[in-house]
Amino acid sequence: MKTVLIGLGMVADTHLAAIQHSTKGIELAAVMGRDCARAQAFADKATTALGYAVPVAETVRHIAQDDTIDFVIIATPPDARQDLVAELSAAGKPILMEKPIERTLAAATAIVAQCEAAKVPLGIVFQHRARAASQQLKTLLTAGTLGDIATVDIRVPWWRDQAYYDAPGRGTYTRDGGGVMINQAIHTLDLALWLLGPIRTLQATMGQTPLHDLEAEDWASAVFEMESGALGNLTATTAAFPGEAESLTIQGTEAAAHLASGVLTLTHLDGRVETFGAEASTGGGADPMAFTHDWHQTILEDFATCITTGQPPLASGTSALEAHRVIDAMERANASGQRTEVTPT
Repeated sequence: MKTVLIGLGMVADTHLAAIQHSTKGIELAAVMGRDCARAQAFADKATTALGYAVPVAETVRHIAQDDTIDFVIIATPPDARQDLVAELSAAGKPILMEKPIERTLAAATAIVAQCEAAKVPLGIVFQHRARAASQQLKTLLTAGTLGDIATVDIRVPWWRDQAYYDAPGRGTYTRDGGGVMINQAIHTLDLALWLLGPIRTLQATMGQTPLHDLEAEDWASAVFEMESGALGNLTATTAAFPGEAESLTIQGTEAAAHLASGVLTLTHLDGRVETFGAEASTGGGADPMAFTHDWHQTILEDFATCITTGQPPLASGTSALEAHRVIDAMERANASGQRTEVTPT
């Protein structure tokens, strides 16, 4: 299958590695970026890595009108999505998109609705779902191994230095849509929602610490109640030097599960302890790209398969909206100081 990569920022190398190592016959047919010189440099690098010519696409219209292109990867900043999706969905091109979908819940919902109306598959790169330990935890939860879920603890103690936020537009509402929640913690939040179901109500505090100069938040916290009745808390920051792996801890009536650094530890109330997975870096420190391409590769191959079979992708646009709903509710709760309902589906 042939794909095009639009957006050549930090994560572009991860997508290139995922394509390079894929055994599913996925070919990078072209790349496209706003900076012509940078796009050509990346195309040259891709040509060397893949062993075949990777050209630079001139416009999104050329991509949309090319019948040989099977799907498109969008890895642009969130503020550069709407026109791309409009052109590609109108041409019937399936889209695999980096998180977040857009900057606001309303804009993200509009993109999902646009793809649904055009009957175009839309997948979101929430690669935490693809990790082996996450898949194992999903299986255990479905089987009822943990019993009834009582409490949930979500922690994202990451670090970014000021140089990260000095990049134009980073950590702003205009380009990114916010700070640590929509840019970093959205991954762990999505994982928790995928595993456990929706959050119903929450209270939240969001703000800036003295460690960074940015428009949006570099620290956020929430206490919440899930539709299942489970109670939980979330703390996320990019101001926790030197940065640690994010974690998800779930306490059930039969066992507790702790997921961190790709390793799942299951502690039964009768004393038995089981572990699953293998430790791996997730980019929580100063280098935001210090993580394996393997999870992106799984997402990429899953999406290519879904185009062929007609099955929904591992992380569909519709399911990805759940995280956007929670972040939107956190922002409203922070502004009002009140317990806030998460917008229902």
